[in-house]
Amino acid sequence: MDRAYLKNILEQVAEGRMDTQKALEALKELPFQDIGFANIDQHRSIRIGQPETVFCEGKTPEQVAAIIDKMREKNSTVLGTRASAEVFQHVKTVVPEAVYYPEARMIVVKRKNEVFCSEKLIAVVTAGTSDIPVAEEAAITAESLGNPVDRIYDVGVAGIHRLLSKMDRLQAANVIIVVAGMEGALASVIGGLVGKPVIAVPTSVGYGASFGGIAALLAMLNSCAAGVAVVNIDNGFGAACLASKINQL
Repeated sequence: MDRAYLKNILEQVAEGRMDTQKALEALKELPFQDIGFANIDQHRSIRIGQPETVFCEGKTPEQVAAIIDKMREKNSTVLGTRASAEVFQHVKTVVPEAVYYPEARMIVVKRKNEVFCSEKLIAVVTAGTSDIPVAEEAAITAESLGNPVDRIYDVGVAGIHRLLSKMDRLQAANVIIVVAGMEGALASVIGGLVGKPVIAVPTSVGYGASFGGIAALLAMLNSCAAGVAVVNIDNGFGAACLASKINQL
């Protein structure tokens, strides 16, 4: 249940187009909707400006489809992360307007045309091409939350000239999400070059001693560049939610 949905109900009551009993029925599922196997937080968008998102891993395709179907009734945007193609096919039968982004493994449902809440850019930067799936999760999430996004991919420190050639685009951004695996050095480099908030996302990309992204995570946490925040390994979604909140302050 987002602000637009709630505002529409209140306006109908104020104008006499809806009686109070019908309004109460429409609002009875605040703050959550119990559908048996899930308690859907329909109030979250009103509280924090971002709707609840469905983490699809660990849920059956039928459960994901049912949750998204209920959420789209009261939210203009619904996101599903870590979704397989099989899960999407189940969702699509129930919610025909659902769109799947296979590289990001994301399902997006929009009930209205996309309108950016901010003109300020969020830059999503990757060290390598292998980091793009996590970066796309961040980029699509940020766009779905109403932010314009500039994708700057494959500019890692092994060829630093590639990054330096994109300095004008980095400087134009209001917030920068840096997605990197291996040794995770790109976040520190960018943090030392620009005066913008940097949100670092370590990825599980790398050989044995990268320990599934732990090496990059520790490097980013120990960054000597001030103003670098770090989210969990492969958590492009979380980075985008933070970036959006900063961008829309």
